Amino acid sequence: MVKKITIYTTKTCASCVTVKRWLGSKGHNFEEIDLDRNPERRVEAMAVSGASTVPITIVTKHDDSQEVVVGCNISKLAPALH
Repeated sequence: MVKKITIYTTKTCASCVTVKRWLGSKGHNFEEIDLDRNPERRVEAMAVSGASTVPITIVTKHDDSQEVVVGCNISKLAPALH
């Protein structure tokens, strides 16, 4: 079961919009961290994902395990939510 979903985004990222819309259409709430407004959090996003691209979606389960999905990868994101 999902405890929390966090998405690192930027304002100009079309893939970020796609992931947010997809999550919303599935009824999932999420915390969005806009890296344009919070540039100091880029280091955090890179540390958790190893990537410098967005979106970075972190799915935290109730046992506190995490699955990190980089990019607009619905085929990886969908199973992470179950």
